[in-house]
Amino acid sequence: MSSSPLPYRLIATDLDGTLLRSDGTVSGRTREALAAATAAGAAHIVVTGRAVPWTRHILDDLGYRGLAVCGQGAQVYHAGEHRLLTSVTMDRQLAGIAVAKLEAEVGPLALAVSRDGLDGKVVLGPGYEFQGYELPVVAATDLAELWSAPLTKLYIQHPTLDDDTLTRIARETVGGLVDVVLAGAGIVEMLPLGLTKATGLSLAARRLGVKAAGTIAFGDMPNDIPMLAWSAHGVAMANAHDELKAVAREITASNDHDGIAVVIEELLAG
Repeated sequence: MSSSPLPYRLIATDLDGTLLRSDGTVSGRTREALAAATAAGAAHIVVTGRAVPWTRHILDDLGYRGLAVCGQGAQVYHAGEHRLLTSVTMDRQLAGIAVAKLEAEVGPLALAVSRDGLDGKVVLGPGYEFQGYELPVVAATDLAELWSAPLTKLYIQHPTLDDDTLTRIARETVGGLVDVVLAGAGIVEMLPLGLTKATGLSLAARRLGVKAAGTIAFGDMPNDIPMLAWSAHGVAMANAHDELKAVAREITASNDHDGIAVVIEELLAG
């Protein structure tokens, strides 16, 4: 990689609420800022909670050929080669125990799973309300179907508890079995213990020959906290969750107002 006038050699960006605007697109200004940064010698890496099948079309649209970290750090994906380099799966028996233990505390949950692999489907259990963009999902009529194939993570919903409360109670109840993260509105996830976006980002950065000291990261939700903490400079979007803003080194404009571009343009201007 050529030497860069930027103080950072790696720009790590979350997708939803960060790189993507509310309508699911990337603005022209942000595309130009990232292109200018990569032309100056920095690498841009997408680090998202979405699994590869929900991320690939966005990367292709951006003309993105490098590495991406997907599935909350579970997958390191080579966009140019359409190839999975690493993949971490959940212990399904342990995940089942965690669900049962949490349900004993709060009552029945609605569940969905993200299956492993390049074409792993997101399977929705009975009662799970999917709130995402126009993304492919499969509805399961039988709860057993959720556990029938290797999975990278589990989505949980509760009929009355809000996201922050469900996340807190889940961490208190099953935090020794799985990790629990709030990844977006209505998106509370159980992950393999110890897995975070920082896990995947550190693996990808090592492949690129870049250290944490050379990395700037952008995010908007509590699941981005480990990534921002790992990086030399963590930036929260104006629309970010308060937990992330509390640990960020800088707060930029919102995802709908080119927050990433604002920071990169300032860095390029010196």
